[in-house]
Amino acid sequence: MSMTQRIRSSLPALRTALQSNPNFLRNFATSTPAAKDNIKVPVSMFGGCANYASALYLAAVRAKALDKVESELLGLVEATNKAPTFSQFTRDPSVPSATRSKALNDICDQAKFSDVMKNFLVVLAENGRLRHVDGIAKRFSELTMAHRGELKAIVTTVIPLPAEEEKELKETLQEILGEGIKVHLEQKIDPSILGGIVVEFGQKVFDMSIKTRARQMERFLREPINV
Repeated sequence: MSMTQRIRSSLPALRTALQSNPNFLRNFATSTPAAKDNIKVPVSMFGGCANYASALYLAAVRAKALDKVESELLGLVEATNKAPTFSQFTRDPSVPSATRSKALNDICDQAKFSDVMKNFLVVLAENGRLRHVDGIAKRFSELTMAHRGELKAIVTTVIPLPAEEEKELKETLQEILGEGIKVHLEQKIDPSILGGIVVEFGQKVFDMSIKTRARQMERFLREPINV
């Protein structure tokens, strides 16, 4: 049985899981922009990075600068990863917040960042959260994709999926999610799952890996037998 056939054989379980949360598809569906005083995040997220990402999203939408802020944030993360000294500077807790804030103000001015982005980075610096900017950027990207009616699905396998199976899997997910959502498929290789497939999308995980099945079988075998 191919990887994609495993997914297709699990369609009923996928559909049941989605139907158990009726707001899931609605959150990702394309909708008309809300009024300025009624702007909401397109999908609910939880955690520290998610809270900062949601705050940035709301500020960017209100300023009508969502695309620009997204570009600035992703560009900053990329530049930080390529500059070890600056990366260490943002993560060093011994650096006074005032020093970090001044340095960021200078960087933002040179890069001609938007006021939304500049203010956001200063808040991160003052709160000692600059070291989490990478995680915040990832959650922010999830929000902007949901805003555009898009959804990223991460597929983990032991070896890369053949092109035909990747196409089939994308079509399968598209069938489940509906025409109002555009699926972006991202492959991830992880030999530790031993085989099978793991699909993650919209904060949901469908684990059909051999590793997980083996653990489930082990727990089952350890349970006492009632006679």
